[in-house]
Amino acid sequence: MHVVRTPGSARAIARTLPRPVGFIPTMGALHRGHISLIERARAENAVVAASLFVNPLQFGAGEDFEKYPRSFERDAQLLEAAGVELLYAPGVERMCPPDFRTGVEVQGIGDLFEGAARPGHFAGVATVVAKLLHAIEPTTLYLGQKDVQQTVVLRAMLRDLDMPTQVVVCETVREEDGLALSSRNAYLDPAQRRAAPSLYRAVRAVREAVEGGETDPAVLRALGNSRIEPPLVLDYMEIVDPYTFVTQVRAERPAVIVAAARAGATRLLDNLSIPANDGLDPVVTPARAVRTKARS
Repeated sequence: MHVVRTPGSARAIARTLPRPVGFIPTMGALHRGHISLIERARAENAVVAASLFVNPLQFGAGEDFEKYPRSFERDAQLLEAAGVELLYAPGVERMCPPDFRTGVEVQGIGDLFEGAARPGHFAGVATVVAKLLHAIEPTTLYLGQKDVQQTVVLRAMLRDLDMPTQVVVCETVREEDGLALSSRNAYLDPAQRRAAPSLYRAVRAVREAVEGGETDPAVLRALGNSRIEPPLVLDYMEIVDPYTFVTQVRAERPAVIVAAARAGATRLLDNLSIPANDGLDPVVTPARAVRTKARS
């Protein structure tokens, strides 16, 4: 596995590798969800690249940038074992130097829900992902469904800036009790961890109600809130358009149920998509046929 620290070296090596190239951006503290993205990319590409970078631009004041788990050696070993050929691991001083003053902001989508709760978060995500994509120049960007609003923001950025990279969104990987995998789950104390899967059960109950014909968002919100177990506190649960993230006035297909809850200082996210009447999922990208191998 090539390990590089600068955009120039990442680009130089990436341009020598066979195409297509699948790319997975990470902030480290890797878990099975990250590995599942790598496995999907390996099945659909000649080469897999990844990044390790804890992005300060996506953390707000008082958030957990300083204590965010960092385990570079462990993460690098996991990436290499999973089949990553190119690892880009820039330092903060290279990605965000003192005179750095340019940003990417996806207006509208990036201002809602998590964007409202964490001002500047999605601008920080979009800016750094744009820099990573310019360094690696991948064919396809692989993202997890758990951060569904992020996937919509990044799709819009790629489209609006005429960037040639395609996006593949992979289904959320969960614990046996339904809790979506997240590096921040390590922050949960025992009582919070026991209650955490209730967020998924709440979202699932809302989806079942919509599929059963319920269309009133107020009824659906109340249903979801009733499934949340203390000490979790629900921040929001809404039915949104999967492409604009605008809240639906009445629930209709296709849609995404988005939810966030607080467990003390830890924020938990979850979502489930509701397919269109033709059965197509508006979020998760269908798997492509396995590629035989590289063309140089």
